[in-house]
Amino acid sequence: MSRYAVTGGLVADGGGGEPEPGDVLVDGERIAVVGPPGAFSGVPEIDASGLVVAPGFIDAHSHADNAPFLAADDTTKILQGVTTEIVGNCGFSLAPRGDAATYTEYVSRLFPQVEPTWTGFPGFLAAADAGGYVTNHCPLVGHGTLRVAAFGIADRPPAPAELAEMRRCLEEALEAGAFGLSSGLIYPPGAYAGTEELIALAAALGPGRVYATHLRAEGAHLIPAIEEALRVAADTGCRAQISHLKSVGRSNRGGVGRALALLDRARESGLPVRQDAYPYAASSTSLTAALPPSYLAGDAPAVLARLCAPDAARRLARDLADGPPGWENRVALAGWDAMLITDTASGAHVGRTLAEVAADLRADPVEALIHVLVSERLRVSAVTFWMDEDDVRAALAHPHTMIGSDGLPPGTAGRPHPRLYGTFPRILGRYVREAGVLTLGEAVRRMTALPAAWFGVPDRGRIAPGLIADLVAFDPVTVRDTGDYHDPAGAPEGIAWVAQAGRLTVTDGRHLGVRAGRRLLPARS
Repeated sequence: MSRYAVTGGLVADGGGGEPEPGDVLVDGERIAVVGPPGAFSGVPEIDASGLVVAPGFIDAHSHADNAPFLAADDTTKILQGVTTEIVGNCGFSLAPRGDAATYTEYVSRLFPQVEPTWTGFPGFLAAADAGGYVTNHCPLVGHGTLRVAAFGIADRPPAPAELAEMRRCLEEALEAGAFGLSSGLIYPPGAYAGTEELIALAAALGPGRVYATHLRAEGAHLIPAIEEALRVAADTGCRAQISHLKSVGRSNRGGVGRALALLDRARESGLPVRQDAYPYAASSTSLTAALPPSYLAGDAPAVLARLCAPDAARRLARDLADGPPGWENRVALAGWDAMLITDTASGAHVGRTLAEVAADLRADPVEALIHVLVSERLRVSAVTFWMDEDDVRAALAHPHTMIGSDGLPPGTAGRPHPRLYGTFPRILGRYVREAGVLTLGEAVRRMTALPAAWFGVPDRGRIAPGLIADLVAFDPVTVRDTGDYHDPAGAPEGIAWVAQAGRLTVTDGRHLGVRAGRRLLPARS
């Protein structure tokens, strides 16, 4: 159908108001008219009785950069009603590429195996375009990837020529269509960057592009870490996005409220800053993040050599107890029993906490950590249970919070964090219907119009005449996530259908096997 009416449903148009009865006339790729019930006759109809019709959801924090290169369609987001993803977060992007071996070492820390045919960001975009997109992609360029392309995984500041090369590659990416710059300041090599380096790069963004940052700290040093991001925005005029806002560690409960107060004061002073969050009290990343940054400099053989050196366990135990200033020890903040292994290169240890692995090995937990990392050649992911539910709710309740899944890239084996499969239905089920943290209309705004306007997603985010007909219809009574940490891949329930540019691509919880997404270009601000 190129022209049809969606009838009988409640329309949540993305503006934040509660859904109201209405019909939507779609003509080709765009919304033609939004009218009262029964306004359209003589055209085919899609009956949305009992459903809420909303703009397609926008995932404000995704790592699905590699999805176009997979043989299988990545349906983890489209089945949730997500039609657009902001990719390239936490300093990781798949371009630019410098030295081939160093590039492969770096990107393999997050992404399943990728065989690049490109060097610069324009070549990467061309290759991704050729592969096709299940959802729309809005790419960021990663600061870590820029650093690796210029001078590798080195624990030092860039030389002037190296910084100039990073800036050149960033400007090339922006010219090619990148929506902004991301950083991951707990991950090497981002952890080795100073604030002045970040400012020098973010100055290329201008007022319409976003600097999205995985902060340098999310526990006791959360406030100084946010202040660093605010300084980048203040000194460059770019938009600052605080990625997956949280407060981690049992001793830091309540930290989200203090962070939000700081961010509100910054907004009142005129700084453009927003944040995203996910609706879970556990995070997920590489297990190497448990190591002090100095252990992670260089390539994998260098890291493994440090872990295999004589007395490595004794020295690591000392360094975990007396880490460098500002570094936040995830073991101390969470505890060995709160770190659940979700994926390894061999499949061993999956579903076990580090405390359980240590007991299995009859070893000290530090020795178990080293054993797992060395035996799996550093390819280990873990979920960490170290957040407080009240902090999660505080982040979700704030009017400037967007929703991001922060799931591992598609194609990852093991048991990824359930947020990869259930973030958006979980917002609608648990935090709207059950807990009342958000109204339905406000939740839809956070997942649609807010990120569309902030990131410059063109012609999407609202149900309004002239905009692209990216739509999702869901049952507000039954919509929910179904996965958990031991069985995460449960398909969401209550998502009736999804349309992309007017074309139905999901019906009855089933993807119709078409890559109908596009790579988008930033809207002019």
